[in-house]
Amino acid sequence: MSLSASMSAALSGLNATRRATDLISSNIANALTEGYGRRSMSLSVRPLGGVEVGAVQRNVDERLIGDRRLAQAAAGDAQTRADALSRIEGLLGAPDQASSLTAAYARFEGALIEASSRPDVSARLDTAARAGAALARKFEGISDGIQDMRLEADQGIARMVDKLNTSLEQVAELNALIFNSSSNGQNAAALHDQRQVLIDGIAEIVPLRQVQREGGKVALFTPTGGIMLEGTAAEVGFSTVNLITPDMTLGSGALSGLTLNGNPVRTDGNNAPFAGGSLHALFAQRDEIAVDAQASLDMMARDLVERFQDPALDPTLGAGDAGLFTDGGAAFITADEEGLSARLEFNILADPDQGGDSWRLRDGLGAVSAGPVGNASLLQSLTDRLGESRASTSAAATGLSRSASGHAADFLSGLAAEREAGEVEMGFQMARYDTLRATELAGGVDTDRELQHLLIVEQAYAANAKVIQTIDDLIQRIMAI
Repeated sequence: MSLSASMSAALSGLNATRRATDLISSNIANALTEGYGRRSMSLSVRPLGGVEVGAVQRNVDERLIGDRRLAQAAAGDAQTRADALSRIEGLLGAPDQASSLTAAYARFEGALIEASSRPDVSARLDTAARAGAALARKFEGISDGIQDMRLEADQGIARMVDKLNTSLEQVAELNALIFNSSSNGQNAAALHDQRQVLIDGIAEIVPLRQVQREGGKVALFTPTGGIMLEGTAAEVGFSTVNLITPDMTLGSGALSGLTLNGNPVRTDGNNAPFAGGSLHALFAQRDEIAVDAQASLDMMARDLVERFQDPALDPTLGAGDAGLFTDGGAAFITADEEGLSARLEFNILADPDQGGDSWRLRDGLGAVSAGPVGNASLLQSLTDRLGESRASTSAAATGLSRSASGHAADFLSGLAAEREAGEVEMGFQMARYDTLRATELAGGVDTDRELQHLLIVEQAYAANAKVIQTIDDLIQRIMAI
């Protein structure tokens, strides 16, 4: 090999080691950068000697990333549902908590028992009336909390839809930039990193499958057939509201669903276009989980009203008169059960804090004047009616005969079982996601391996530099001769 050919080969080696050093430095510097794919380069032997530096490659496992994204969406779905159930359970309160619904039932029942033992003591009658009013307010507070949950879910959906539309547009723009860079022979690895971060963000909202297209472009689909990006980005539509009441539902048209490119799409069920992610879970929170909880609460409120709205229990009541618990101050109408818990009130006639007389608990809500102070028959009947096992006629009822507090205990027990099942599912999905994420990270940048590679590159640099130094010495000797 001639001196010039040897010099050219050594210079190509130095250029290769410089490029390799740059890639190693980039890999180490971005070892913890989200979405970064490890860089490497290919080398080939030149026909006349030396090495040819090829294109820079971005090394990622697309199949593993796709599985991790699906697991990420499933984990978000499970966590949102479990959090919703846990929050409703918190609104009801545990049986051993003084602020729980079952404790409010117990206080009212205990106050009635104490009042019936001494019907002549006004303070005990006042305590019983205030306990009844507190029970009604507890129902209203729980109902308000459930509607707040629905409103938060509605607003969360709006934020996710905005992020979804913005991210899809950005991915479409990066698709175009990557295609142009690839066509011009430029390195687009940084653009691929940025696109992966955006798609990972979308995968937190809806599950995605990524399909490669020509020129480095990608198309995005949901597993259930929703086309999110195919050339152009899909547009998802949603309208939020500022207030949600129990009667406002998706079916009634008072709440918005989703549209995909202007066409309405399902938001419920496992076959919905967006099923399986946090967005789908928020719709479940707004339209299923919270609605079912409200229906059960309304059932218990109806049971409470109907137990005492009975002229056979209180002879002073006429047909159509409101009982001890009322629907916003009026008698309850069977067809108007929806949202009853939010309207539940203790009868103002017997509420001393609202200008009423607590002696009406003893003598009857419709009594013209106070009767014999020692007559405890009505108080005992009220106590017995509260503890009587009755099957509710509500559509949300289980069909089992229970006392008033028994219906609440059944609801709380069922809710706890759902919450525990949801937490088990969340634990499984989180473990699956963590495993896939750890596997993905293990295939990323290994700083130890990069440093080992750097030592090899330094040796190659030294060898090429030695060749150049030797050639220089030979040339100097030839010049001296």
